[in-house]
Amino acid sequence: MHSDKEGKGGTATSIAESDSEIEHEPGEKNVSRQMSESSLYTTEDEEEDETHNKIELGPQCTLKEQFEKDKDDESLRRWKEQLLGSVDINAVGESLDPDVKILSLEIKSPGRPDIVLPIPEGGKPQCPWFTLKEGSKYSLKFSFLVTNNIVTGLKYTNTVWKTGLKVDSTKQMIGAFSPQSEPYTHEMPEDTTPSGMFARGSYSARTKFLDDDNKCYLEINYTFDIKKEWLAT
Repeated sequence: MHSDKEGKGGTATSIAESDSEIEHEPGEKNVSRQMSESSLYTTEDEEEDETHNKIELGPQCTLKEQFEKDKDDESLRRWKEQLLGSVDINAVGESLDPDVKILSLEIKSPGRPDIVLPIPEGGKPQCPWFTLKEGSKYSLKFSFLVTNNIVTGLKYTNTVWKTGLKVDSTKQMIGAFSPQSEPYTHEMPEDTTPSGMFARGSYSARTKFLDDDNKCYLEINYTFDIKKEWLAT
């Protein structure tokens, strides 16, 4: 996971470090590690996987209740203060459910202008959403705002299909984040698009941002193209 934390504004990272490795399902060709393509329907395998991986959590607590718990434990109190930083407990401490709003998405490629991806209403952008050049390096950068409560286990998933066959499935744990007035930013590790005649063409993909209770904050179903050259700008 490539993320750093700053105070207000700028780049921010999770308040609790998590496993940052990107997972790809075995036997699948790596086509894209970021926002790639998405099929318009959830497969039975995906639904079963999400059901089996759902974590059973204990009772929810407001941020204020979490801060008040075990307040006689000095080490735990210091850890909570470090975790929450400058969060105004009185302002956000009465909400049980965190809220995460994805504010911006962009694709970065060395030597190229950033591709700003407008977040579509209803999660289905116009087709194709973007075009990448074969064999090019790229990374996905996004910003998001956390409000109401701490979000834990925030993760990014992306599934890619070509001609109806799943060619890539990516999951990356982003981390846990406290609510704050300034947005966080996160940039995915750099990857390279596939190349060759069979790699070119149209793909479909589904991208999701979820937490450890499998609450989905954004789902985008879209298509993208890989071509021999970049589109003229």
